[in-house]
Amino acid sequence: MAIELTTRERAHLKARAHALEPVVQAGHAGVTDTLIAEVDRALVAHELIKVKVNTDDRADRVATGDEICERTGAAAVHRVGKVLILWRPREQDVTG
Repeated sequence: MAIELTTRERAHLKARAHALEPVVQAGHAGVTDTLIAEVDRALVAHELIKVKVNTDDRADRVATGDEICERTGAAAVHRVGKVLILWRPREQDVTG
């Protein structure tokens, strides 16, 4: 289930993410189960995060970002250099 963002939503999320520092770093090992678990944990806690992808090849960075989004159900808000901004809405507590 891909999250579609409007231009206005994307701009709002980019503005919110401006002051954030990357909380997860993807290394040369690529996308591992441990990396996905850490990104998922960060998304649950913060909803909007930055991920730093430490590779020099642009195509590899895009592929890594796409795989992270697919496996976590997050939307890629923006990519700039080695930094990827991810957003996934928090699951609402269902009580009652």
